[in-house]
Amino acid sequence: MGAMSVVTRFAPSPTGRLHAGNTRTALYNWLLARRDGGRFILRSEDTDRERSGEHHLDAILDDLAWLGLDWDEGPFRQSGREDMYREQLGRLAEAGRVYACWRTDEELAERRAWQRARGLPPRYDRAWAALPEDEVARRQAAGQKSVLRFRGPDRGEVRWHDLVRGDRGLPASEVGDFTLTRADGSATFLLANAVDDALMGVTHVLRGEDHLANTARQVALLEALDFPVPVYGHLPLLVGADGRRMSKRDGSRGVADWRSEGCLPGAVVNYLARLGYPWPHDRLLSLDEFAAGFDVARVATSQARLDEGHLGHWQRLALEALDAGAFAAWAGAALEEVPEAKRDAFIATVRPNVTSPAEVGEWARVVFTADEAIPVADPEADAALFEALLAAWAKHGPDLKALAAEARSATGAKGRAFFHPLRLALTGREHGPEMGGLLALIPDEIVRGRLARCRDA
Repeated sequence: MGAMSVVTRFAPSPTGRLHAGNTRTALYNWLLARRDGGRFILRSEDTDRERSGEHHLDAILDDLAWLGLDWDEGPFRQSGREDMYREQLGRLAEAGRVYACWRTDEELAERRAWQRARGLPPRYDRAWAALPEDEVARRQAAGQKSVLRFRGPDRGEVRWHDLVRGDRGLPASEVGDFTLTRADGSATFLLANAVDDALMGVTHVLRGEDHLANTARQVALLEALDFPVPVYGHLPLLVGADGRRMSKRDGSRGVADWRSEGCLPGAVVNYLARLGYPWPHDRLLSLDEFAAGFDVARVATSQARLDEGHLGHWQRLALEALDAGAFAAWAGAALEEVPEAKRDAFIATVRPNVTSPAEVGEWARVVFTADEAIPVADPEADAALFEALLAAWAKHGPDLKALAAEARSATGAKGRAFFHPLRLALTGREHGPEMGGLLALIPDEIVRGRLARCRDA
């Protein structure tokens, strides 16, 4: 790959927010372009007028910018490029590679069912291609709606070299005569996507493996137009924890969800970059570091399953990299209940145990609010332990070693028999931040009240 020759693109349809699968596709195309100093183009494939919306595109742009995936050109909108598609349709018509088809969706479905029942591939039978010109003219004059079909290859195989999967091909019988326009005259994905790639000088296309058949059709189309064919690479699909593929329509989780939950962009990038790619480093990497080491040939060919536990791991590493000021800015309103004088100590105490602003806010309420849900009395601890803790607190305050020594002397409680009841009494939770740090933060009256309620339970 020459440094000046690589041009990639990300071409989402603006019908919803970015899910994990198409975000990873955007990331890999960005990495491929940036690795060799190439260009990354952004394109909105908005020819589906019923489902597309400018607000969806705005949201996609916002998500990409948040992740740090900047683009060099665009966003181009296919809805404003129809003249270009009509021009290429004219070229195909002159070459005898396009014809009108008036078959309804119902008739096409019946034809496919008939073919499948006989073990035949569901290929269009090209019956309308032989319609006499006067009949075509008559139907057009009558205002009958038709689609335009590409006259596919009659024999042989359409082949290409795939960056991820090696040499690939599709028999001509399976390429078929696919549609180039809808009944309203607008370009279909297969036409607009391929023409845009050619006219924009796209050299490399990374996309999901569900496009393998589309690639064969677009290779045939580009060759018919005498356009250069990009180098394709088909990424394995991502599946959710339930094994189902990612989809905007079924509400698959993605960037918007992670942003709203307080994930940091660096965490999301490190999570997605490793889904189906064996990076040799297990430390938090920057986008530039990912770009420098990216090699499409190393992308796995098997499906990758989302595991948000891994996202949590990268979120913790990303949070560790923040200084106190950046952490406070990330936590935002979650720190409102924390007294200013105790803010730095609170952040230092809880940050190893939180991955979201919501968790920060939860610990702020635990520490500084007289929450009726706290304390939780340990059924294995008796009143004598809490009486001893109250007496020790009155003498030593938040000195954990002194509290432990007094409790052991008065009741014999030590180890788990001491720490478990104390943590439940003061936090209502079995796990959390280091206990000594919490003791120094919880106000005196709240500590006394919680210990007394456990004693009296």
